[in-house]
Amino acid sequence: MQAGWPPLREVIEQFDLRAKKSLGQHFLLDGNLLDHIRRQAEPLAGMHVIEIGPGPGGLTRALLDSEAASVTALDVDSRAAAAMRSLAESRPGRLMVIEADALAADLPALVAPPRVIVANLPYNVGTAMLVRWLAEAGAYRAMTLMFQREVAERIVAAPGTAAYGRLSVLAQWLCDVSIAMHIPAAAFTPPPKVDSALVRLVPHAMQPPPAQVQSMARLTAAAFGQRRKMLRGALRGLGGSELCEAAGIAADRRAETLTVAEFERLMMIGLERS
Repeated sequence: MQAGWPPLREVIEQFDLRAKKSLGQHFLLDGNLLDHIRRQAEPLAGMHVIEIGPGPGGLTRALLDSEAASVTALDVDSRAAAAMRSLAESRPGRLMVIEADALAADLPALVAPPRVIVANLPYNVGTAMLVRWLAEAGAYRAMTLMFQREVAERIVAAPGTAAYGRLSVLAQWLCDVSIAMHIPAAAFTPPPKVDSALVRLVPHAMQPPPAQVQSMARLTAAAFGQRRKMLRGALRGLGGSELCEAAGIAADRRAETLTVAEFERLMMIGLERS
């Protein structure tokens, strides 16, 4: 239970923070639930936490109550930024507020290491944000992120399942991934049309160089661009059947049947041949 803070509904009223559909806003107001989400992001001691889209600041409060070294809250919504600046006054030096579009922000340049991201992401840009952060995964110790349940299931999906796709491959190639908890739509204000899930991503200690990350991004985009195509057709622009033969992978397979290791093999051979 979050103690010593004004009720979040009062903050919403004070700063006119009615959720905007255009910003994908759905707020969590239950202090116990917010504290539980924070616990899924532990350990935070000594970490510089980045929170995206804090809204009225429920999760921000939970993070400030942790042993984190600092919290940096980014929100494109001027109303939320104003609410966060008010909150920062009560925790001098621990909460930094940046009014900016997190999708365009250079987070490693804004926040010192060691960094973690903890966020209830806006539904309309959550996937795009994750893809960007995966490209720089080595900059973060961990990412604990709320997504629509469907997106969360895609991140952790296994080969051969309907949810398995480009996001699954990129996330699992670069991080250990797991669903930490499920959260029903009714827990949010206003409630979205779908349930949500909290995903925990811990980047591997050894990260591939940028050239490999870019090559894997191109490969998976082509492979899953037309899911029903066999690899020989989907990867025609990247080598098609010849690339598959060099990697020891049948060209009549479809992308959703390949393991992450097989995608890595295709990527490495593609780089060698380029």
